[in-house]
Amino acid sequence: MYVILVYDIKLDEKGPKVLRNVFKICKRYLTHIQNSTFEGELTKPLLEKLRLELKEYIREDRDSLLVFESHHERFLKKHFWGMKDDKTSNFF
Repeated sequence: MYVILVYDIKLDEKGPKVLRNVFKICKRYLTHIQNSTFEGELTKPLLEKLRLELKEYIREDRDSLLVFESHHERFLKKHFWGMKDDKTSNFF
């Protein structure tokens, strides 16, 4: 399945450490496309493994993480407004 993951980490006293760990974990599974946004193909078992790893760091009372799922990348349409970043995958 194709996944877009977006997170928002509150930068309080423990926030920078949480942010570093969440970023490193996401980078192992997905492609970093912009600030706190990642995308890529994952199997259901890998998505569950990612969820469990992130669960150790995401503070449910302070941080948020949003995952969009699609059966395939081709079913999504992406529009760039402003500067286009060549790191991202291409949608048509």
